[in-house]
Amino acid sequence: MWILVTAIAPIAWGSGYVVTHSLLPAESPLWGGVLRALPAGLIVLLLARRLPRGSWWWRSLVLGTLNVGGFFVLVYVAGQRLPSSLAATLMSASAACMLLFAWLLLRRRPRLAAVVGATVGLVGVGVMLGFDAEGADPWGVAASLGAMVASSIGFVLTARWGSDVPALPMTAWQLVAGSIVLLPAAVLVEGAPPALTVPSALGFAYLTLVATALAYVAWFAGLRRLSPGAVGVVGLLNPVTGVVLGVAVAGEAFGVPQAAGVGLVLVGIVLGAAPAGRAARLGTAPSALQSRT
Repeated sequence: MWILVTAIAPIAWGSGYVVTHSLLPAESPLWGGVLRALPAGLIVLLLARRLPRGSWWWRSLVLGTLNVGGFFVLVYVAGQRLPSSLAATLMSASAACMLLFAWLLLRRRPRLAAVVGATVGLVGVGVMLGFDAEGADPWGVAASLGAMVASSIGFVLTARWGSDVPALPMTAWQLVAGSIVLLPAAVLVEGAPPALTVPSALGFAYLTLVATALAYVAWFAGLRRLSPGAVGVVGLLNPVTGVVLGVAVAGEAFGVPQAAGVGLVLVGIVLGAAPAGRAARLGTAPSALQSRT
């Protein structure tokens, strides 16, 4: 069950590349992050009705900067500069990245099934990528990889620190904190917020409600109950969604390599996540949030 709940997040995030590329203003990544995160954070905070206490004030700022502030800006840049399928494909390296940081920060040795699943999934996204990387915007590629590293560290730290915090307040605190970090930078660098058209307003509404509020609650709920390896492998649904929507909505190329790659990614998800799901039903799965604080 929690695998399916967690899967909501990467599917929503994968769809965000098409929305960003097609509907949002290209020159406002900082304001784009604020307009996406702040309304979502306030909505979730109203639902959670709980403020941080003690060390969670500074922890929220750290996690908000990694998971929201930096991540949203970099993803916005990647979504504007790269085809949706390529931007999502590059982000898929987070499966292996989360395994590495979980090993370093949580001292959790990755399960063999998770390593195999992540490896198969990465092979799949490499096949999906094919020759699309030729001539890709280097700043877009750097932004996508930077977003992947920042969020992987942030998600693992969330798993390390968040054993006593439910998903709703965890989501609210990080979204609001990330917005607080971004807001002064947006004003200083980009000036006034961009004027919204009907398409851009609809795009921000989707990103705020679905790809941020709903997606982060689902993701943090999964982090509470699944191992980082399983969560990272489920995250491979991000590039699958990006490729499918890139083809269906933006008319991007899709052939035999892309179809084979999607199949390998799905196999990787099953290999990496299914054993953790069975263990969880038996009550023996080690939760990422029960490791170390």
